[in-house]
Parts: sequence; structure tokens; C-alpha cells
Amino acid sequence: MPWNPLLPIISSRTMKKPPDLTKSVPAYARARRFIAGGVNSPVRAFHSVGADPVFIASACGSKLRDIDGNEYIDYVGSWGPMIAGHAHRHVVKAVSEQAARGTSFGAPTLAETALASRIAAAFRSIEKVRLVNSGTEAVMTAARLARAHTGRDMIIKTAGCYHGHSDFFLVSAGSGLAENAIASSPGVPKAITSLAVVIPYNDIDAARAAFSGHKGKIAAVIVEPVAANMGVVPPVEGYLAALRQLCDENSSCLIFDEVISGFRVAYGGAQELFGVDADITCLGKIIGGGLPIGAVGAPAEIMDLLAPDGPVYQAGTLSGNPLATAAANATLDILDGTAVGGGIPASRKDCYARLDSTSALLEKGLLDAADSSGVTVTVNRVGSIMSCFFATGPVRNFSDVQSTDIDTFKTFFAGMLARGIYLAPSAYEAMFVSLAHSRDDVDKTAAAAAETLREIAG
Repeated sequence: MPWNPLLPIISSRTMKKPPDLTKSVPAYARARRFIAGGVNSPVRAFHSVGADPVFIASACGSKLRDIDGNEYIDYVGSWGPMIAGHAHRHVVKAVSEQAARGTSFGAPTLAETALASRIAAAFRSIEKVRLVNSGTEAVMTAARLARAHTGRDMIIKTAGCYHGHSDFFLVSAGSGLAENAIASSPGVPKAITSLAVVIPYNDIDAARAAFSGHKGKIAAVIVEPVAANMGVVPPVEGYLAALRQLCDENSSCLIFDEVISGFRVAYGGAQELFGVDADITCLGKIIGGGLPIGAVGAPAEIMDLLAPDGPVYQAGTLSGNPLATAAANATLDILDGTAVGGGIPASRKDCYARLDSTSALLEKGLLDAADSSGVTVTVNRVGSIMSCFFATGPVRNFSDVQSTDIDTFKTFFAGMLARGIYLAPSAYEAMFVSLAHSRDDVDKTAAAAAETLREIAG
């Protein structure tokens, strides 16, 4: 049998036999020959867990199957979009039927309008929408709109929140609480990062200091209302409302990056859950049902600045393409209860109640496993997204997140994978629960966690 990249991690602290990755190992070697880094998005490379990636062949419901035939209960869900589960029949049917009619026209379709109207109906803060191809594009457009609307250039962001890979948002904090940012990737010009101010998440005093230090220059504050790209970190009570007030007082825009939280933590996203409206909202992930899509939405006053009606330019050849909009509308059918049959929840309320109850059971199972093993674990959960931090809580910002024990996470990840549980290969990512996850899935996951943590504890 070829070398198994997970074997050193597992054998050092746990006795569970690793999965047979006979085919995945050479598949990655070949991928590295033709694809930069062997992957088309860095976290897929498994570098954060000191291993090589598992290559997936198929998925259905809550399960993944790799090219070696191993099956896993999946808590990555394509990094969030698969809220209905993989290959849901209603989504597959919609995409298949549309593919037979054509995959792209470069022209308006009725499905685009239908999707935009549903997004506007779900978010009180949205009157009009522009569909794009990714969350990164949505954020780029939101920033441009905020600057055009306010006539200012600087934007405040929070450390640990990820807003895509455009130059401006690949920044990290400077030396102080509310300092100008520094580039966190080569190739990002200093002239661009000088327009960013990075502050800690959940720290309203730092936000006030940033506004005070750059008075009259702040176009917007951009934030994940539920941080989910440093692991899941919920907003502390009053934080989002205080940001809303600060932006109002300074005539700045509040941008909510709801690429992950939109339609997941509630149908109307974090804005519905916490009762705080954004000026500009960025969406993605779930509204594509697994296909590439993004959206930016705001009141008409802001959205009408976009070309062709306004002077702010944005375009995309495949934006709002028929396959993505078909998948999006089918997914929203499931979430709002208009799709029928086959175990689909009968209403929007039932849908989110099921997601929450399944997630609560999983949270309890993970915490019970930690308690029984004596391993320190903090679980943060908002609705159907959660994270396990191997750190003493509370975990409220990126600094807290960075206190997690990475070596323990690596061993936990490998032990769970060996037991058929597929987690994100990074300590700084979320677990996503879908409508397809069953009580049996949760019980198996909790049992796997208990075994793995007991072995970690020694």
C-alpha cells in the first residue's frame, strides 16, 4: 500500500486505522503537476492538518465518497452551500432541466428576476440586487458602492473576518487597536492597504476609536455579522446594533458580509436573527445550491448607482447564469417550504427548526465527548454552523481563536477522518449541518468524537 499522508498524524497519538487512500495519494501527485499547488482553493490542500487531500468522487445527502470508496459523514458541505444536502433531488431536477434548455445565454432570464425578488423579500434592507459569480465579487462590488455613495475611500474591517481574495481585503491588523492595515499577501500594494483599518471583532471601543482617528474618511464598516471564517464566533450582545449606530452617526455604510450566514442562520440571515439591518448586504454560498453565485443587495438609492443606470461600473459575463439561478431558486424552494414531498420541511419555520435541533444535538454530543475525555473544548454555535476550539472559552475574537491548540486539532481531525467523519481541514473553519443530517449521523459523530478525544487524552 502506498504511503498514507494521514498515518504519521494518527499513529502518533491514536490507534484508529487511517482510511485507505491508495488512489488519493497519486491523484494529488498528478494534480500538483498540472494545477498550482494541486488544488484550486488553498484550504483544500490539507496543509493545515499536515496531510495530503482526500479526492472526492461523489456525494449524496449527508455523505461523501472518495475515489478509494471510503464514505464520510460530511460537515464541510462544500464550505456551506449544501444546506439541503448533496445532490438533493429538487435541485438536481431544476439544474438538469435547465441544462437541457441551455447553460448560458449572456442575456436576461426570468429566473434572475425571480431570484432577485426572493432575496429582496427575505431581507428588509434590500430593495434591489445585482447577481455576480462569487462572494468575492459581491464584496468587491459592495465596497465600490459604499465609496461611491459616501464619496470616501477608507473602510474598517475586523481581524479574522474573511471577505474574499481581492487586494483590498487581503489585509491584517497593524500594531495598534485601530491601525492602518498591512498586506497579508505578496502582490497587494501598500497604497491599497493604506485605505483599510483593521480592528478586533466584537470590540465596539476599537470601532469608535477607528472612527475618531479617521473622522470624515470612513466609507464603510464591513463585518461578518456572524464570523465564520476564523471558526464560528458569534457577535456579543449589542455589538451589531452599536456598529449600526456608529455608521449612522458618521454617515458611513454598514456592510454585512452574509456570504455564509445569509439564508443559513435564518432565512433572512443574521439581519433577521439579530434584528439589525445593513446598508449593503453580500450573499453567496447557499443561494447557489452548490453552483457558483454571489449577490449584493441594498436600498434602491445605493443600487441605482450601478451601471447601466449609474456611474459605478460592474459586469460579469456569467453573472446570473441559468444553471446557478435554477439551483438557487430550487434551494430557496426547499428552505421556504414551497418545494413538496420527499421529506422536505413543510414550511420555512419547520426547515430552520430542524436545522437548529439537529445542530443542538451535535453540539451537545461534542461537548459531552469533551467532558467525558477531560479534553478542553469550547464549542461556538449559531444555528446550523459551529466550531470546536481546543481552547478555554469564551472565544470572542481572532486573538481568542488563535489560542486554540493546533496540534490537538490536527490529531482530532485525523482521528475523526479515520472514523468516517469529514471535517474542514483547518482549525479556523466551521462545521456545517444540513437538512440531510440525521439523528444517526449525529450519534455516530458524537461517538467518533468521544473515541478520538479519549485517545488524545491518553
